[in-house]
Amino acid sequence: QVQLVESGGGSVQAGGSLRLSCAASGSGFSINYMAWLLQAPNSERELVERITYDGTTNYADSVKGRFTISRDNANNTMYLQMNDLRPEDTAVYYCDENAVVSGLVRGYWGQGTQVTVSS
Repeated sequence: QVQLVESGGGSVQAGGSLRLSCAASGSGFSINYMAWLLQAPNSERELVERITYDGTTNYADSVKGRFTISRDNANNTMYLQMNDLRPEDTAVYYCDENAVVSGLVRGYWGQGTQVTVSS
């Protein structure tokens, strides 16, 4: 099994920065990609940024130039550096991992971390 633990959320004022981390633990798995998604109140969960094992990234237009995703493959940890935060970035941010476990492709979610941006 794979477990994902997120950290780094909090409250900031508009224009501020936060860095989220997602650490994957377990054994016998191979990561295909990891991603950050956000879910605002009364909204669907949506993609923020995704990064594959080889470092290919894709991201939502709303975060272009402000958010940067990165990975430490050796430690199975993913980061999201969020700069120039805006009130509309307020949401619960979830870590998502797609991995091969015992020959099967499986998806895993973290517990979520709250990000609140005040104007």
